[in-house]
Amino acid sequence: MPEMLDNGPQSSEGARGAELAYLDQALWKRLHEARSKEEFAAAWLTLQCSMLPGVRAGVVVLNNDDGGPCVPVASWPDGKQASPALASAAESSLNAGKGVAAHTESGACAAYPIIIDERLRGVAAVDVDTADEAVLRSLMRQLQWGCGWLEANLRSHAGNTDVDVSEDARLAVELSAQVLEAQRFQHAATALVTELAIRLGCERVSFGIRQGRHSRVLALSHSAQFGKAGNLTRAIALAMDEAIDQQCTLIYPQPEGNEVCVDRAHAELAQLGKGRHLCTVPLSDQGDWFGALTFDTASTAGFSERQRSTMERAAAFVGPVIASRYREDRWIGHKVWRSLADQLGKLFGPRFLGRKLVALAIVGVVSFMVLVSDIYRIRAEATLEGAVERVAVAPIAGYVTEAAVRAGDRVQQGDLLFRIDDRDLRLEYLKWSSQKAQVERKLRDALAQHERSEVNILRAQLDQANAQLSLVGEQIERTRVTAPFDGIVVSGDLSDQLGAPVERGQILFEIAPLDAYRVALQVPEGAIDEIRVGQIGRLVLASMPDRALPLRIDGITPVSTAAEGKNSFRVDASLLETPDYLRPGMQGAARIEVEERRLLWIWTHDLIDWLRLRIWSWWP
Repeated sequence: MPEMLDNGPQSSEGARGAELAYLDQALWKRLHEARSKEEFAAAWLTLQCSMLPGVRAGVVVLNNDDGGPCVPVASWPDGKQASPALASAAESSLNAGKGVAAHTESGACAAYPIIIDERLRGVAAVDVDTADEAVLRSLMRQLQWGCGWLEANLRSHAGNTDVDVSEDARLAVELSAQVLEAQRFQHAATALVTELAIRLGCERVSFGIRQGRHSRVLALSHSAQFGKAGNLTRAIALAMDEAIDQQCTLIYPQPEGNEVCVDRAHAELAQLGKGRHLCTVPLSDQGDWFGALTFDTASTAGFSERQRSTMERAAAFVGPVIASRYREDRWIGHKVWRSLADQLGKLFGPRFLGRKLVALAIVGVVSFMVLVSDIYRIRAEATLEGAVERVAVAPIAGYVTEAAVRAGDRVQQGDLLFRIDDRDLRLEYLKWSSQKAQVERKLRDALAQHERSEVNILRAQLDQANAQLSLVGEQIERTRVTAPFDGIVVSGDLSDQLGAPVERGQILFEIAPLDAYRVALQVPEGAIDEIRVGQIGRLVLASMPDRALPLRIDGITPVSTAAEGKNSFRVDASLLETPDYLRPGMQGAARIEVEERRLLWIWTHDLIDWLRLRIWSWWP
């Protein structure tokens, strides 16, 4: 059943997005320039739902001037139909003629009637995400103050305008504009209290912020500078504390018939002011009472009911605006501290179960990382190479006449790789063969004639011819290049270069065996100090990602190479297994096992090393 709530002082939890509506000057302009009650109700509801803490939806229901049935004229969010619970709360408020709060499964619905000249004109209702009694009381009071704007607008459209409420609304808009236009918070606060003093005819208006358990006076009307440690400012701060602690407007001397409140600090402040009349209105933002406005008048009649109403309305609408400016003007360290304190309050305070679960999960993960150990492994890019690679070069300068293999072909020892054109060599061989025959004939004639000197010369020529024949014969043999062992051709392809000239010593093919491999690892320079000969690891090739091959570190090359903007060291490793599918040139990734270390160190040491290097380089 709906629960009737008296409208008294209260506090509530705030919505973080409230300040955005106050800063939206276009929305305030829309409210100020609305020509119909529907436009005014829509703009008012948007502002009101943004100002009230924890609001999820809202609706304004009005009837015609002739007292017809009430119909919805505005809803928030725009176009959203009122829920059954919200409609029920609005209907209960219309029937009861007073504020109503109805608890729901996920919160509560609050509604306040709009009554003009004892005629029920409609109701404003909101759906909030809390059922806390103190929060609902605070929300009902703010909703009551906000309904005054709707009452003023309805009176203007009915030809019976309430000038006082309309002027209060205009004053609140003007004060909010002044606060928003000021460049700094101190300027905004001084302009606010000065304008209030002028408009309300007060001798002094003070503004203070609650800091911790006590208030601090930040601005006095008509005073750009003032002594913050003087007796007067201390007395004003105590009076503000008195109103904030009781969460109600305090008037001194208290009017007869009002609820009795503690006003000792106000009495002391009045004595300092030689018997003046005082009024302190607490300021609320996002459900928290953050400050107060203290009004001081020298009039013997004190504050009229009209003035008190204006003070409360102005404080209700300007409070969140000045609070937002105060937060924005704080230095960055204070903002960080406040944000941290707010998050810690949500973490260790009531509600916010999701945050607590996330925090527990983070603590659990960190504890797991600190307590659990694992093998620290260094990642490196890997390339498979033959343990021995032989090159086949051109034995002589000439032309390629035959190419029997290409890269990727398997060869057996003695298989032909390529052949160089040997026609010129064969002609050379025939030339020296003919010369040898001539020398031999001449040698026989010289021996027959017993010419010793000629015999010696011819024998030397014969030896020369034999040497040339041996040389040319060997060159002819070498024009046919064969595989030195069983293996695979790693590189080289002459199939499209038949007849092309080659130079002596030019590399034409590279051959590697199929039963012996080595792994070339590129270890980052930041991890090279962890590598030791004899360490073991695992190799995964890109062509076989589902199988890891064991390897062992055999050597470290103490020379770094730069590639893609990173330095790395070459580390040679041997495979402990050599499956048949391995081929030289295959690439993959290897992980070298170092030792057992904490998971936290394994996952964070790269970042810590990077930070150490940057801090050292930046440190003067």
